[in-house]
Amino acid sequence: MNRVETAVQGVYVLQPKVYRDARGFFLESYHKARFSELGIDDLFVQDNHSCSCKGVLRGLHYQLKRPQAKLCRVVGGSALDVAVDIRLGSPTFGKYASVILSEEQQNEIYIPPGCAHGFITLTAKVQFLYKCTEFYDPSDEAGIAWNDPHLRVPWGTEDPILSDKDRKNPTLAETPEDLLPRFECD
Repeated sequence: MNRVETAVQGVYVLQPKVYRDARGFFLESYHKARFSELGIDDLFVQDNHSCSCKGVLRGLHYQLKRPQAKLCRVVGGSALDVAVDIRLGSPTFGKYASVILSEEQQNEIYIPPGCAHGFITLTAKVQFLYKCTEFYDPSDEAGIAWNDPHLRVPWGTEDPILSDKDRKNPTLAETPEDLLPRFECD
């Protein structure tokens, strides 16, 4: 597995070793010892799977009291995945990292706790899988506006399919500091 640095501290694009032959392919999407060698020592406690049609944007989400690291991949279709550093005190605060995750590339993205996360689907049907280091707590979920003009994330559309909740998220500048995570140095 290769780890590729991004513009956001602690966010990595991961490229697993894929073994192909006439039968198809095999890969390890997660292996605790190999991830530890890459500097990712998280304990994942929950797996999630979403299926979305083209043009669906989910995000940008985070949990404040129970922040989640996420390990994301697409097993059907493709999606633009985005992590935004919203950790107060981080050297990359307000920056984003993005990668196209796809069934063809079989790549992954690791997002540390304290970053907001979202994705937009690029194909007719997208099967999106992600592991989390904390359990989902709806009372702790918060969000940042997907179209925050200061972040300038290139989603590729100005009219995505959004949930009512995601339409109402504030910009990063509008979010009170006590509702943002703090950067924790290693």
